[in-house]
Amino acid sequence: MNSNNAIVETENLVKVYNTGGTRFEALRGVSVRMEKGELISILGPSGSGKSTLLHLMGLLDRPSSGRVFYEGEDTSRLSEDKLAVVRNQRIGFIFQAFNLVHRLNVVENVALPLVSRGIDPKTRTESAMKTLDSVGLASKYKNKPSELSGGEQQRVAIARALVTYPRIVFGDEVTGNLDSKTAMHIMELISDVNETLGTTFVIVTHNPELAAATRRRIVVRDGQIESDEQTDGLRND
Repeated sequence: MNSNNAIVETENLVKVYNTGGTRFEALRGVSVRMEKGELISILGPSGSGKSTLLHLMGLLDRPSSGRVFYEGEDTSRLSEDKLAVVRNQRIGFIFQAFNLVHRLNVVENVALPLVSRGIDPKTRTESAMKTLDSVGLASKYKNKPSELSGGEQQRVAIARALVTYPRIVFGDEVTGNLDSKTAMHIMELISDVNETLGTTFVIVTHNPELAAATRRRIVVRDGQIESDEQTDGLRND
């Protein structure tokens, strides 16, 4: 499988969990293609397989069978070390729990993904400050996460995901801990970044209102894709 404009494609993904003698098939032969520059939501009830699909596409886990391709490259052929390089250089992640390091200040948190690249501290800080400015938080760079609101902490998490200029960003219930007004502000920010930088976003959510802000909606149910449709999303006309 190889497509010039696809950033990630899956081919017949199956994921089986065996716990306590019980076999659970979380994904049952999912094939999907994400284009460069898309803003996509993945919807589905609890246990539908949507987060499992995100984790497999984000190379955080391996499928029981099937394959994941990044820009035409078959990742099933890659070692764990090479998968880690792909994650660090091509992929960004945003999580519901923010996953910020509370002993570090905001700019240090954003700069963390650059440490493993061997980038010097001065350049790391400059890059982190530039990214913080893009999410409207440059003035809070010295603050600790505990000194920020939930919406501000999620903006820091978005900045951290963007600081490496990834080709694609995966978000898992990124607004789950936020009130509805703040949640929409976060989705507006993601939409703006998607349009200005061309970064592909794939957002898992159970919230139809947030999914309506994306321009493509995929519904997962019982480990399979139930529907996949293009929409208008948030328009900045």
